[in-house]
Amino acid sequence: MRHASRTLEAGLWKLATGRSKITRVNNYENLEVYTRAHRLFPKIYRMVRTWNVVDQRELGSQIIRAANSVHANIAEGYNKTPADFKRYINNAIGSCDELTSHLRDAGNIGLIEREMEKFFVREYIIVGKQLTRLKQNWK
Repeated sequence: MRHASRTLEAGLWKLATGRSKITRVNNYENLEVYTRAHRLFPKIYRMVRTWNVVDQRELGSQIIRAANSVHANIAEGYNKTPADFKRYINNAIGSCDELTSHLRDAGNIGLIEREMEKFFVREYIIVGKQLTRLKQNWK
């Protein structure tokens, strides 16, 4: 039994990665964008937990939620239809954008050093680009 977007009998999704090349992805954890975002989350979490309680509760909780939302949306949407998965990817892209805005705010008010801000912003811009490519190529 075949579905237009995935091979049901094998339990694999198809990802178009170039001219006529299809990569089979059998788990969201095999997606590079997922592993990158998942790997970044604990770093964000530990950074925020060094702040004072008020900053953790205010800006910090938004940063943690946005960072967690990126990889969580990939995981949650993976076993949905391709159209639904693309909506989850859109949510993850929105979380990346929200997170970079919050990180810049944290840098502007001195909660994090500029180098750390630049590192995280750069990483989440890459994640956002990877998500955009994934959405464009997901079949």
